Amino acid sequence: MAFSDLFSRRRKDEPDLDTGAAKAPVHSTKVLAKFIASLNGRTSPVLLDLGSVTGSNVTFFGEKLGCKIIVEDLSKDIDRAVKEKTLPELPALLTKRFSQEDGSVDGILCWDLFDYLDKHAAAALAKQVVRLLKPDGVALGFFNTIEPKEPNPAIYTKHVVVDSAHLQYRPYEAARGKQKPFQNRDIQRMFEPLRITEQFLLKSQQREVLFRKTGEAGTGA
Repeated sequence: MAFSDLFSRRRKDEPDLDTGAAKAPVHSTKVLAKFIASLNGRTSPVLLDLGSVTGSNVTFFGEKLGCKIIVEDLSKDIDRAVKEKTLPELPALLTKRFSQEDGSVDGILCWDLFDYLDKHAAAALAKQVVRLLKPDGVALGFFNTIEPKEPNPAIYTKHVVVDSAHLQYRPYEAARGKQKPFQNRDIQRMFEPLRITEQFLLKSQQREVLFRKTGEAGTGA
């Protein structure tokens, strides 16, 4: 499906994810600017966004990078697996979820999607991130470091870019809450052979990570 179709074909009964956007908090981000810098200078880079469709983000990255943007909203896959009670099948689904060819993507925005996956589904998705990235490609990921408490609210976060140093967090309904956080060593192992080039632990106890796929091709920052 062409990206423009993602807007025109939105179902009428789909909730407006921007409701109450003006009240959503704005948070600092240290890794987003480095993600952008890693892609600057590439000719027509391809960007894969694993979050929900966000028109202002499309505009921001398009203007900054002159890139082609592909949106694959994995929250819908997670919700469907929860509602249909097929979570054990989610790793297999994620393994064949992406039709893009190996090494065809310059940058991937994972946001905090890994927080909602168990270790098996997370490992399957990480392998796809590795497969899809071009040599010298980069991936951005946010990882919770706090054990979820009961009740564990079923809420996703829509990450809306304000500028390269700030993101607005807009909550919207989810079918499950965040899962047990991954240790740093587990994140490193899960994304091998990608290399962690930047890592920040924010006051919110969220870990921001920039991964890079090493290789001779490409024009890294």
